[in-house]
Amino acid sequence: MAHLLSMEDVGITLGSRPILGDITLGLDDGARVGVVGPNGGGKSTLLRLITGELEADNGRVTRTGGLRAAVLSQRDELADTTVRAAIHGTASEHEWASERAIRELHAGLIPDVDLDRGVNELSGGQRRRVALCSVLTADADLIILDEPTNHLDVDGVDYLHRYLTERFSRGRGALVTVTHDRWFLDAVCERMWEVVPGNDGAGGRSPQPGRVEQYEGGYAAYVLARAERERQRTQAESKRANLLRKELAWLRRGAPARTSKPKFRIEAANELIADEPAPRDRVELTKMATARLGKDVIDLEDVSFSYGERSILEGTTLRLGPGERLGIVGANGSGKSTLLGLIAGRLQPTGGRVKRGKTVQLAELSQHTSELDAVGDMRVVESVSSIATSIDVGGKEMTASQLVERLGFTRERAWTEVSRLSGGERRRLQLIRLLMASPNVLLMDEPTNDLDTDTLSAIEDLLDDWPGTLVVISHDRYLLERITDHQVAVMEGQVRHLPGGIDEYLTLRAAQEVIDDIVESGPEPTVSDAAIARTARKTMARVERQLTREREALAKIQDEQVVAALDFERLAKLTDEAARIQQRIDDLEEEWLWAAEQAD
Repeated sequence: MAHLLSMEDVGITLGSRPILGDITLGLDDGARVGVVGPNGGGKSTLLRLITGELEADNGRVTRTGGLRAAVLSQRDELADTTVRAAIHGTASEHEWASERAIRELHAGLIPDVDLDRGVNELSGGQRRRVALCSVLTADADLIILDEPTNHLDVDGVDYLHRYLTERFSRGRGALVTVTHDRWFLDAVCERMWEVVPGNDGAGGRSPQPGRVEQYEGGYAAYVLARAERERQRTQAESKRANLLRKELAWLRRGAPARTSKPKFRIEAANELIADEPAPRDRVELTKMATARLGKDVIDLEDVSFSYGERSILEGTTLRLGPGERLGIVGANGSGKSTLLGLIAGRLQPTGGRVKRGKTVQLAELSQHTSELDAVGDMRVVESVSSIATSIDVGGKEMTASQLVERLGFTRERAWTEVSRLSGGERRRLQLIRLLMASPNVLLMDEPTNDLDTDTLSAIEDLLDDWPGTLVVISHDRYLLERITDHQVAVMEGQVRHLPGGIDEYLTLRAAQEVIDDIVESGPEPTVSDAAIARTARKTMARVERQLTREREALAKIQDEQVVAALDFERLAKLTDEAARIQQRIDDLEEEWLWAAEQAD
């Protein structure tokens, strides 16, 4: 395996501040490395040292002769040209169109973009995907991706992870990626670099540069190894260790697909979570939420919505109960934000009706933070305490300053003016201010924007103790699986329940693409009847397994209804739960019938 790059005792200082020091790293052909660390901690500096954009003040950086690097930065650096030229330069079409990998890259990342369109005519999301496509088609030995999943939906992230895994597993160069998408890190990366920031000497301390700690495996292995290291430093950073134990407990209870195996002894890490409770006590949360919300929350009944003659949603029925935690997925432009707008009341349906409980107090975390402009002259703590001085979290009262500290604001940053905050800090402050208003229904649209992995963990930990009804739109699979209990997909103007989670959604999308190909190809289908039948039979088998589980759950609920016949409050809750399970059964039966028709 060819060696591409090495760093030996590298250090760099920008101005008077030491950024990184004593960095010793190496990259071989086929390496897939994920970089994590707090915003402003030195991740971008590390990438610029790797590419040679910055020269080290000390130490040595060695690159193989003629090392070619292609970089996707967070800045939009596309030239004013056509999409075709932005991706392939002056190469003629026959030079690249004959390669299957490039054709699939186009189909996976920019299926909605005309190659002859001007780059300046594209939306921000389209420009980002064109830039990503340009980097991945470049003739390079080293690919560096800074937040590659931005502007990608769940389908796009899934495609990208499969593409990168296949490409670099064959030793075609090395990959280094910085991203907050933890599912992506775990699925793609085989090694993790954590950039641990130093200090600038404030408060009389001697300045210390940041360092880079290395871990074998993907994100799950990184959390295990980091928890073990934290256990060995229990007296130094007990607060962060508590947070890691909770996330580690969830990872160990998570899907079997998380198979990244750490190459170290994990018995001590297992001891950390031996007595760790489940991340959420669903019974207790439901009890608290019911007390605050009552029985009725928000119901969409046979709702339709159109923009002019364009239909977005048709005949949609969705019921939100007290304490429910719902994730919403779907392709870009499928109608997810429209559905959230109907739930929030910002949009009015063109058909059907939306019912809201009388006790609902709703708050919405939007994709932008412009509402903070009105408090730009305030300091962080002041902007929070202006909403409320304290809040109840998990049965404990927290002051504004305590909540600010819990979500990662140091004492110094807590007294910084809001107008001087970074994008990630503004996002955190936006959520804190919403929670201080004590809503009992919280809607979140792409809440992971601009946040690092540690901040995301802190937010998830906070939401574990939050008893209200939660609805989240996100392309971040890790976040959805971590903080929501079930998911729905917006597809073809309908809302589909997903008992099998995100994996079921991706299966449904793949099946839909097969159908679309058949319809478009007319009398000469591109997919054989045998292949369609095989896919349909697999779908039938999966649905039958899910139906068995759901019917068993319904039978259990029905038994409990008999026992609770005289407890009217308990019986009402069980009846609502039975209705939700029956809805999922109905959806599964429809899916089975559709697959059975294809299998014939």
